[in-house]
Amino acid sequence: ECWNPLKLKYQLRNVRERLAKSLVDKGICSTEKQNFFLFDMTTHPLSDSVHKVKLVKKVQDSVLSRWPNDPRRMDKRILALIYLAHASDVLENAFTSLSDDDYEVAMKHVRELLDLDP
Repeated sequence: ECWNPLKLKYQLRNVRERLAKSLVDKGICSTEKQNFFLFDMTTHPLSDSVHKVKLVKKVQDSVLSRWPNDPRRMDKRILALIYLAHASDVLENAFTSLSDDDYEVAMKHVRELLDLDP
């Protein structure tokens, strides 16, 4: 594959489809067709929420109990997951089960991560 900037939207679509297929193959998601008005859309709902709960717990722990003194030393996979969740506007959903104090600490740490220089 080449990364032609003019065809980026097609490449991102292919990446999304490959990720969805991989998650379906692993049994995390399933594939369903849903009718939205006049169009049939392929959706990928979770087939088992255990994986989601583990992931949410991992994100919560990384910004609370396992928070490093230097955020640059944070695990790169967790860091990427936090950035992706923030960009997708679902990061705050991961913190809804926390107490008010823990929520404030978690959001403070997330803001600290987002303010870092790349």
